Amino acid sequence: MTLVRRLLDQAARTPEAVALVAGDGAELTYGELRRQVLAVRHGLLSAGLAAGDGVLFSVRPAPESLVLALGVVAAGGVVVFADPGAGPEMFTARLRLARPRWSAAESVLYAGSRLRPVRAYARRRGLLLPNLADLRVPGAGPMRHIHVGRRLPGVPRGALSFADLLRGDVPKSAPQIAGDTDPDAPAAVIFTSGTTASPRAVVHTQASLAAALELFRARLPLGPGDVVHTDQLMLGLPTLIAGARWSMPPLFCPPAGFARLMRERGATHTFCVPVHLAEILDAAPELPPTLRHVLLGAAPAPAAILRRAAAAAPSAEVLSVYAMTEILPVAIASAEEKLAHLASGDLLGVPLPGVGVRLADDGELLLSGPNLCRGYLGADPLTELPTGDLARLDGDRLVLMGRKKDMLIRGKFNLYPGLYEPAIAALPDVAEAAIVGVPDPHTGDEEVVLAVVGPSHLPTRLRRALPDVIDHDALPDRIVVLDELPRAGRTRKLDRDRLRAMVAP
Repeated sequence: MTLVRRLLDQAARTPEAVALVAGDGAELTYGELRRQVLAVRHGLLSAGLAAGDGVLFSVRPAPESLVLALGVVAAGGVVVFADPGAGPEMFTARLRLARPRWSAAESVLYAGSRLRPVRAYARRRGLLLPNLADLRVPGAGPMRHIHVGRRLPGVPRGALSFADLLRGDVPKSAPQIAGDTDPDAPAAVIFTSGTTASPRAVVHTQASLAAALELFRARLPLGPGDVVHTDQLMLGLPTLIAGARWSMPPLFCPPAGFARLMRERGATHTFCVPVHLAEILDAAPELPPTLRHVLLGAAPAPAAILRRAAAAAPSAEVLSVYAMTEILPVAIASAEEKLAHLASGDLLGVPLPGVGVRLADDGELLLSGPNLCRGYLGADPLTELPTGDLARLDGDRLVLMGRKKDMLIRGKFNLYPGLYEPAIAALPDVAEAAIVGVPDPHTGDEEVVLAVVGPSHLPTRLRRALPDVIDHDALPDRIVVLDELPRAGRTRKLDRDRLRAMVAP
């Protein structure tokens, strides 16, 4: 059974229950959620959306974006996530690869990308917006538009209104949902990396997404009465399929506000990027006693944050999720397990049921399973994913050793930062730790630099402690104390390139 069908069937069983609480506190019942998704589906089909049509999606996380995305997939369309803030050249390259027939965006974004005063204001804020209203894909004909929010100057003439779609008809009988007959048809395209010359996008199907959600539910029991506080779609969807309540924080929610809403709404589960959780704990050292599960993901969780989370929510299970855009989730480990395993790499946990694990000759982790994406847009289908991560097996548990591209060569010794960083970060007064190599312009050798966040006296203490913690050949040439490590993207992963520039002599 496909993702959308499961959600609609659950909504039909509990129409009066609250499915979603928006950032402003507005509630949406399961019955109304079902009606809205089917109304959008019916309106899009009536407007001419065809099976396989890509819909460029530029709507921020909110109930409206959830309904619109589900309506697109239910109608047979493909939601294309291509951040318009990535810059005109990258955005154009992604558009050329995806070739969407439709664009769905907030009215303010249409206005901001077309009106000169707004474009100039955005440019001063460092945001270069493409002109969404005048998008053209060569050979694909004119693009159709959907706007979310009241019509503003700059919204293309003839654009469909999301509000009008919601007021449309809904078939009385159970409609045939796209994917019921072909669950392997594309449902979502997610741009992740690449260059303007060669952008890269992951293609997921309803089947691969449904398998991913089932794996989350198998490890993270959810049901009526549970409240999941997150803005993450891949945790919000299993919440709805389970009949629980999805609590959405408002856009640009400050850490203190995030914690306050968890308490006010009686959250039982939450998901955070580790750096975001650290900010939340700075504002609210104690998390609500109603929490039973705290999930961390999208970036490695340092020991200091794991300890803080466990102390802030003593009655909750703190879990770290290992996943990639191409296959999620892969493994989930508890904070207790990870903290007990710091001396020999980053413990990822036992692979979830159905996830295939294989190690290449060089130690690279290769993954497969029903939750694996169809492949990369424009490339052959995938049967196995080379992750770029180096790993080993400790019994049936996966242990991350580092990234292939981050490996440093010191003489005959291959130094994998990810093997040692967790143990260093677990030392007293070390908030975070990262190892990078800085090439010597004269010899070509790499100087091994350890960057840490903590008090200024740390280098002296670390020089004494490190020989008992890490291999002799991995000892740093230089230790640098920073106020914070540089991070990039929405998930705020460590930006090693910027870090190298910061610690260069």
